[in-house]
Amino acid sequence: MHVVCLAVFLTGVDALSLVLCGVLYFVRMFGITAGYHRYFAHRSYKTSRVFQFVLAWLGGAAAQKGPLWWAAHHRHHHRYSDTPQDVHSPIVRNFFWAHVGWVMSNRYMATDTHAIRDFARYPELRWIDRHHWVPPFSMAMLCLLIGGWSGLIVGFFISTVLLYHAVFCINSLAHVFGRRRYATTDESRNSFLLALLTLGEGWHNNHHHYQSSANQGFFWWEIDISYYIIKGLEKCRLVWDVRTPPVHKLVPTAEAKPAAAAMLPTPEPKPVA
Repeated sequence: MHVVCLAVFLTGVDALSLVLCGVLYFVRMFGITAGYHRYFAHRSYKTSRVFQFVLAWLGGAAAQKGPLWWAAHHRHHHRYSDTPQDVHSPIVRNFFWAHVGWVMSNRYMATDTHAIRDFARYPELRWIDRHHWVPPFSMAMLCLLIGGWSGLIVGFFISTVLLYHAVFCINSLAHVFGRRRYATTDESRNSFLLALLTLGEGWHNNHHHYQSSANQGFFWWEIDISYYIIKGLEKCRLVWDVRTPPVHKLVPTAEAKPAAAAMLPTPEPKPVA
């Protein structure tokens, strides 16, 4: 995907391809954040079976495999966040592994249907999960029809690579840089910049503090575009039972020792002379 982007030097860039790039980045980021993450992984709101399929297709168009695979791995991440069992912890392993290394590893190709039994019972979702190449391929062909070769390279491939790294930054950067409001047992952190790039996912410490919330920006100044759209969909009655944190959960908590750090051996005290 990265190498194909170099074809932009052959196709050039025009206004239409840039518009396609921006629109596809935004729409597919919403498919990942509101669909794959907040709906399939955390069930932070409810929707119909038809719109559930739409969310799965939009998320799948981002070329980050199927909704069942994505959500199952994410649930595993929350269960073991920043411990040796975590699939992509930059604290336990390293930054490169957390960002892209685990994605490129053959070790995590399979979908753990046991971890996602609630959604694995839908045959249409299992179909998308098995044929996860269909949504991005159809999106790529649409870009080619609309914008020609420039539309394909800039509109689809470059926006897809930008999507990759924005989403992957939540696994890597959001556990290394930023502020901690809540004493979670991991190193999750809040970042305004990452929140802008990912439509609200950058409020990562908030999310690890109360995972089932549809909003990750807990306060009015914490921009969370995915949540604003979810609320708009709620007004249109496309989604319902949108979950938010109770008031007592919004109170900042004292710092806690991260789980990964807690497992490190405590140095023996030096003898007093």
